[in-house]
Amino acid sequence: MERAHSLLLNEEAYSQLAEHQKAEFIFQWLNHLKKLLTASDRAEIKQNQRRLADQLTSVLIGSPGPPTRCLLAHCLALLYRLGDPVPASLLVERCNDIIRSKDDSPSGLPTRLAAVACLGALFEQLGRMLVGLFKETLTNLLKAMKNAESQGRYEIMCSVEKMLQGLGVSAVPGHRDVYKAARACLTDRSMSVRCAAAKCLLELQREASFLWSSELENVATLCFRAFEGSNYNVRVSVATLLGTLLAAAVEPRQPAAAPRASGRGRSSLEEVMDLLSGGFLRGGAGFLRASGDMLKGMSSVGKDVRIGVTQACVVFVSSLGASWLEVNFSSFLSLLMELASHSRATQTPADAVVTRRCVSFILRSTLGSLLGEKAQTNAAKQLCVAVAMQKRAIDAALTDGNMETRVSSSDVSASQHVLICCLLELGRLIQGLGSTAAPLLTDSSTALLDTVISVLLHPVASARLAAAWCLRCVAMAMPSQCSPLLDRCAERLVALKSSPEAVAGYGAAVAALVAAVQHCPLGIPHTKGKVVLSLAEDLLRSASQNSRISLQRTQAGWLLVSSLITLGPAVVEHHLSRLLLLWRCVFPASLREQEMELRRGDYFTWQVTLEGRAGALCAMKNLLLHCRELVTDDVISRLLTPLACAVALLTKLPALVRSYSSSVRLWSVVYRLRVYELLAQLPPQTYQESFGLVMNQLVSDLSGQDNLNQACSELTLLPAFCHHDDLQLVGPALHDTDQRYIEEQLHGSSVGGGSLDNDPFSLCERTEEAPTPLPPPVALTAAAVQLFGALFPHIISAQRVRILEQFVETVNQLKGQRQQTVQTHICAALCSLLKQQGSVRGSLGPDEMRPPVLSLLSGALESVSPLLRCLAAEGLARLVQLVGDAGFTVSVSLLCFDRLKTARDAASRSGYTLALGALHRYTGGISSPQHLSTCLGVLFTLSQDSTSPEVQTWALHSLSLVVDLSGGLYRCHAEPSFTLVLRLLLCASPTHPEVHHSLGRCLHALITCLGPDLQGDGAALSALRSSCLVGCEVMQDGPDCLVQARAISCLQQLHMFSPPHVNLAGLVPALCANLCSSYLCLRRAVVACLRQLVQREALEVSEHAVTLVKELPRRDNTQLAFTALRWSTRRFAMECVCRIIAQCETADPAHFDMVLAQERRLHESTDFLVLHLGELVRMAFMAATDHSEQLRLAGLQTLLLIIRRFSDIPEPEFPGHLILEQYQANVGAALRPAFTADAPPDVTAKACQVCSAWIASGVVSDLRDLRRVHQLLASSLAKVQAGRETSSHLYNEATATMETLAVLKAWAEVYIVAVQRSRLTESTDRTADLSVSSLANDSSGSESGEAGLLKLVQSDLSTLSRLWLAALQDYALLTLPQEYASQLPDTGGSFYTAETVNQARAHYSSSWALILHATSLWLHSSGFVMSDDAPSNLSRPATPTTMGHTGSGGGAKSPEDVNTDRLHLILGISVEFLCSPHSEDQMENITSCLRALQVLLDVSWPRAKIGNDQALSVELLSVLHRLMVTRESASVQLAVLDLLRQIVSAAQEHVREKRHSAEVDDGAAEKETQPEFGEGRDTGGLIPGRSLVFGALELCLCVLVRKLPQLSPKLAGTSPTGPGGSVWTLTDSDCQLVASALCVLSELPSVCSPEGSVSILPTVLYLLLGVYREMIHQPSTHTGVCVVVQAALQALKVLLTSPMSRQEKSCGAWTLLLRSALNTLLGLWDAGPGAAVDQISLLSALTVFLLSAGSDVCTVEPLHALSLQRFTASMDAKDPLVVSRCFQLLTSVFQAQPAVAVPYIQALGPPLVRFLQKVERSRPQTEEELQGVLEGVRAMEALVQAAEEAQRPQLMSVMLPLLISFLLDENALGSSPPASRSLHEEALKELMRLGPQHSAVFRSLVSASPQLKSRLEAAVKGNQESLNAKASSANSASRSGAKSSPSITLKTNFL
Repeated sequence: MERAHSLLLNEEAYSQLAEHQKAEFIFQWLNHLKKLLTASDRAEIKQNQRRLADQLTSVLIGSPGPPTRCLLAHCLALLYRLGDPVPASLLVERCNDIIRSKDDSPSGLPTRLAAVACLGALFEQLGRMLVGLFKETLTNLLKAMKNAESQGRYEIMCSVEKMLQGLGVSAVPGHRDVYKAARACLTDRSMSVRCAAAKCLLELQREASFLWSSELENVATLCFRAFEGSNYNVRVSVATLLGTLLAAAVEPRQPAAAPRASGRGRSSLEEVMDLLSGGFLRGGAGFLRASGDMLKGMSSVGKDVRIGVTQACVVFVSSLGASWLEVNFSSFLSLLMELASHSRATQTPADAVVTRRCVSFILRSTLGSLLGEKAQTNAAKQLCVAVAMQKRAIDAALTDGNMETRVSSSDVSASQHVLICCLLELGRLIQGLGSTAAPLLTDSSTALLDTVISVLLHPVASARLAAAWCLRCVAMAMPSQCSPLLDRCAERLVALKSSPEAVAGYGAAVAALVAAVQHCPLGIPHTKGKVVLSLAEDLLRSASQNSRISLQRTQAGWLLVSSLITLGPAVVEHHLSRLLLLWRCVFPASLREQEMELRRGDYFTWQVTLEGRAGALCAMKNLLLHCRELVTDDVISRLLTPLACAVALLTKLPALVRSYSSSVRLWSVVYRLRVYELLAQLPPQTYQESFGLVMNQLVSDLSGQDNLNQACSELTLLPAFCHHDDLQLVGPALHDTDQRYIEEQLHGSSVGGGSLDNDPFSLCERTEEAPTPLPPPVALTAAAVQLFGALFPHIISAQRVRILEQFVETVNQLKGQRQQTVQTHICAALCSLLKQQGSVRGSLGPDEMRPPVLSLLSGALESVSPLLRCLAAEGLARLVQLVGDAGFTVSVSLLCFDRLKTARDAASRSGYTLALGALHRYTGGISSPQHLSTCLGVLFTLSQDSTSPEVQTWALHSLSLVVDLSGGLYRCHAEPSFTLVLRLLLCASPTHPEVHHSLGRCLHALITCLGPDLQGDGAALSALRSSCLVGCEVMQDGPDCLVQARAISCLQQLHMFSPPHVNLAGLVPALCANLCSSYLCLRRAVVACLRQLVQREALEVSEHAVTLVKELPRRDNTQLAFTALRWSTRRFAMECVCRIIAQCETADPAHFDMVLAQERRLHESTDFLVLHLGELVRMAFMAATDHSEQLRLAGLQTLLLIIRRFSDIPEPEFPGHLILEQYQANVGAALRPAFTADAPPDVTAKACQVCSAWIASGVVSDLRDLRRVHQLLASSLAKVQAGRETSSHLYNEATATMETLAVLKAWAEVYIVAVQRSRLTESTDRTADLSVSSLANDSSGSESGEAGLLKLVQSDLSTLSRLWLAALQDYALLTLPQEYASQLPDTGGSFYTAETVNQARAHYSSSWALILHATSLWLHSSGFVMSDDAPSNLSRPATPTTMGHTGSGGGAKSPEDVNTDRLHLILGISVEFLCSPHSEDQMENITSCLRALQVLLDVSWPRAKIGNDQALSVELLSVLHRLMVTRESASVQLAVLDLLRQIVSAAQEHVREKRHSAEVDDGAAEKETQPEFGEGRDTGGLIPGRSLVFGALELCLCVLVRKLPQLSPKLAGTSPTGPGGSVWTLTDSDCQLVASALCVLSELPSVCSPEGSVSILPTVLYLLLGVYREMIHQPSTHTGVCVVVQAALQALKVLLTSPMSRQEKSCGAWTLLLRSALNTLLGLWDAGPGAAVDQISLLSALTVFLLSAGSDVCTVEPLHALSLQRFTASMDAKDPLVVSRCFQLLTSVFQAQPAVAVPYIQALGPPLVRFLQKVERSRPQTEEELQGVLEGVRAMEALVQAAEEAQRPQLMSVMLPLLISFLLDENALGSSPPASRSLHEEALKELMRLGPQHSAVFRSLVSASPQLKSRLEAAVKGNQESLNAKASSANSASRSGAKSSPSITLKTNFL
């Protein structure tokens, strides 16, 4: 269809289709036509118009379904609008005729409806062109409506709405008729018709001003009647209408509005609110009926009316807008409060709850949604004023002595409702404003805190609780207020202990404030917990002293205990013993005592007793919820007696209630509730003896006669046990909607909805919304249901069966509402049991239990309550899962089939239908094809039953479950299912959106069932795919938001399985447009879909989103400039910025390179992050300096990220500068506010991190600029020094720890960087050429920055070092395992208190590593020398454990002891951390640790300590070995080897020292008896685990074998290339590692005794030569190879010159081993055929042997002959480089000691002379060959020098002629190649140098050979001439240079 370019219908293809495919084909064509018409040329449309109109008309009279008729109408209207509009009037006539016709056939109705739809669309598109036909058409439509059924009425209303839209003001003549018709439809029995009528009236009021003027009251009354019995959609539509009308009445859109009867053109706010209040209080009833009800004392207004009025009020205010609300808020608020306090709105507690909810919803939806932060602050002030006025009025009335003016109880009651609404909204506003609400608290004109606290003395409990909650909101928003408020309320509580209101009010306030700490990470001081517990104890002790306030004190006492427990284990563990004592005291000591108790006391005593015990039980429950880890077996054992008494009292409660009647009833309900809640949290074994007793009580509560008269609240009990998917059948109110807060009141029981005064203990819950605990009876049922599920499996089987049978009997005996109540309770309890057993894979029990359970659930399946049916279906699925018997499952499904055959009522049929689908939900799905076919037969039939939309809905939902549960088995049924779903979608009436919703679920399930197969190419799959898309399009065009949401999720699913077939170009803009939908479910579906799409098509989605944001202001005519955004939105924006920066890191490098970005920007239209650096800094700055603390933290985090990512980017315009330099003022200004006295600790801690990052980044090098930021850190350091005494007591002590450690960590980072830079500066200064003045200037400039930074830190270093050491000591203690916890100091550490140990650990673990590194650097700089220049006035660290301080008991430690302590501290921390298995992600900490150890080992004292302590060294090596094996990071591995080298070096020094001291002590005479030092002693054995040398060998072997597996005989074959291949891609860092390992290996023998060295030497030599063997097969051009070869040669030299080779005890063994090594080396030349070896490296190694090993190693045969052979072969090599290097090495051999040199001179002298003689004949042609000749000459000279004095002239007479033979004559010199010429010059130089030295030989030679003389003279003469020529050209050049210098200077001097 998409590929067809013709506008016309392909009738040939259409005629060939089957009947069921035609409707789909037509829909696809129309959909295609809709898109094509708008894109086509007008001429083409006109050309095809007639034919197209005929085709469309034939569809019109062909009974099209609802989606098709909408599309058809749209296409027809488009056709006439874009083509020739004249024939449209004929079509209008035709449609009118169709509507007038009396055709009652089945096909007639769809055609009539299509004609109605066409009329609407034609008038909408063509508007005034058809104005002449309007009157007739409207009359016809309205006449038809009188006899139309619901679908017809719905369609006519929609059509009239479109006509009004198209005609605008031209439709005025018909307005009254439309109004009259819509009035009737607004109260239609069909909900869809009501919605359509509301939308029609909404369109009408645009032009018909009478609706919001003269008819306003009538319309309002009509709307109130429309709300009666309405559903969610109707309430939304009618509320939109009413709200818009009222807004228009207050602020008319048209200036010439028709005056109202009273003569006024506009209504006042008061009049409008009166109208709304009337609806709220009286509903849609007339005055007489309402007043009659009033006289009878009953309220006739349903909740649905009140909820509708509430939504209308929200629409009214939203329509008028934020600025109107700001101006009129005070009057609006007072009118709202009148409503809240009206006696008719609050007749019963349930009414009062609904009214308060409604008023709260209005306030929340207006203040919370419309206003910005500033306006919200003003609104909060006005709420505060309203609270103050109410409180003053009550106070004045209560204190007035005159009885006549005293306030009545109804006035107090009315005031409470106003106060609750105002205080709850005030709390929400403050919570939303967060720390930006701080000015509210300081504003003396409103005195917010005083006002709220004053309400704590209100005579009504609910008002006091609302005030307490409001204070909790203040504490959550501004944590700094928590402690002061707590102190203030605690003081007032103590002061007013004798006032019942004060005790209750201030007690609740203290509890609420303590509970707020759960949401405040900064906490409160630990001591506050003690204060609260003492207060609680005092209240509980004194409760019995004064009966007037016993109840209040008891409740307040336990409320405080409960709130204290929410502070968590860290606080509660210190008070647990006192709590256990309190619990023991409140219950009798034994059951016998309890029996005696029952015989005494009156009703009041029992009230107090039950209140106290209920409070104690609630506190116990809180202990289990918040401090589960403290509840050990011991604690439980101490609670057993109180528990037993608490449970035993349950049985006595009925007797108490009988004795004292209603006065004790409420307390008994609360007491039972508390017992159940506690038992549900405990393991059942703990109260095993009481099982029977508790179970009897539960059965009584669930099914007893007493509880049947209470209305049951389904919504509170059932949804938790229903399946989430099934809840959608119950209606959208159970889903999340924007109006859920009030919508759920509809489903509440008549007992009343949730309210804070139902349970004061809910103040302690962890929630950010005001808690709404249910009334105790409702909560009791919910708790009983929960406990029943947990307890039932633990009682004996016989009792279980008996209870279930009793349940069945009870249900069967009852009828009507009472039966439904019991059914609801019992089924909820059963489902609770089945769900809990299912989750632990338990069983149901004996078979006798199945029939009663089945009977109960199947009875519930027939209930009229849809929720109960859903529950029963879920219960059956769980039952089948627990029984786990296939036969039972079959019997249940047969039962469902049988009942479906016989049942006739919709409820039963829908219930069993759902059960059929849900049955296999937990048994692994449907596996029987036969069962599946039977199910489908039934469900297909039921889902086509259009007479009952409810059954249809449930059957389709069940079908979707069957599809989901059948998996692959369903594939064969997919095609008929698609056909069914699509057919129903195309014919289902839009008046039943629930059917569409279930169809959407089916489509979703079918798409999932086909899965990736949807990508296939076959015709069948293509048809299925097309069906999916058609189905989605039908649902997308549907009017219901839930159906549209389902369409989106279907497209999302389709995109997942078959991305190419989802058209994103159309989908994404549609999704983005729905982001602004007023329906929450639709917005959620959009976000879920977009989230999936951006995984694959991020770019396309973002482009559309950006376009939408730009278009919104134009589309909605609003200024969508992002102004007055709230802090949470801005924080989210900052988090997005951080995400963007992180994303760019892995993307294009140009994002962080200004030059590259600017260059790329010239050629392509891309954008780069670095180009927006200024904006990034500005955003971070604005956020970091905001009033909101959360936003400040986000801003500082962003700033930190910017500094880290952009600090090293150079500024292209100013070379030598960095790009961030220009923003230093912004950075300084952003940081400053974070260091003020009132800044929160977390902000200061984050700012310290930014400070250190900024200083360390090196962006600013000028000391003056650095000082600004440095000063901030210095001020923090001063604060740290001042210590705990000055720290504020606003937050928990752990926050001081956090801040202190952040400061110390920041200083540590700065110090580390300062030291590194100063070292860098020193090294560059040393290497710089100081003669160049410019460089000298540069270095002095950098010194001022780099060394200056160190100077800045050094001034505080003595202080810092002490604080660092103290912090490290704290950390060391805190990392001790649990069993050493007793070693922790009782008073805490330097920077933490004993009570905050657990919180402090986290802060230490994030800071210790840098502090450790800095401390090591400081110790390194001081060389471990104790300094006495420490400031004496340091108040911290002040713990007795601190190092270096004098203890109170003993004297000062010696410097040696102090240093030893420090060393062990650093080593201990490092080793503990590096051994920790949890250090995976802490690469930075590992690096810091290793660097700290390296720095330490650079100092001689710790090196000596470690060298002296072999066990410590070995432990360090084992830790390093572990690191080497577990870390792949090259930097870590290099650091490990560096440390290994230092440890070995320390051991060497130690051994050397001992040997030296032994020699000095013993003298040389007794050397034979001298003890052996070094490892191996006199046996040579090394003990693994104790030997340092063995550990070092292990570590080196580990490195070498990992990098060169060929070294290991086992792994030799694992290299893919073998010995001759290329180096297995060893990186440069790998080569460095190998080189370091070789270096360490070579040092190991010197740590051993002579015998020990002999035992390790073979290993060392094997590894060394093994590495060499691998390297000589590699090309020497690889830089890494050269590094390794050099290291190997150096290591070889160290070994060969080792003193051990000369020790008499070991020299023999060494000589033999070294000969073997030499033999191996000489064997390496024979690499086998075809394998090339690096001869140069081999010769170098051989030379090292010759020069370093003794003659007894090298001169023995056959090694000597082989060595000579290798040299001879190299002299004749083809490669000139080899020859050159060979002669170079020979030179050094000839210069060696005679024992080595003489044999080589004798053997290699003649070949050398022969080589030089050949040069005259074949002169060098290349540079390399020249080098070889020159090296040969040097070797010859070395040979001459090595000869004895007497023989030198003879040898010189051989050498000089050779040199002369290298000279060329004048002719040859000009034409010879450069190399030959260079040889001539070099030879001449040599002759000039040697001639004078050996003049006699020289003269005799020249005189004897005239030929030589002439050759030499010619060369000298030629040389002289060339020198003269060079000198003259140089002079002329310098002269010309001097002349032209001014012009050059001018050109080059651009500055």
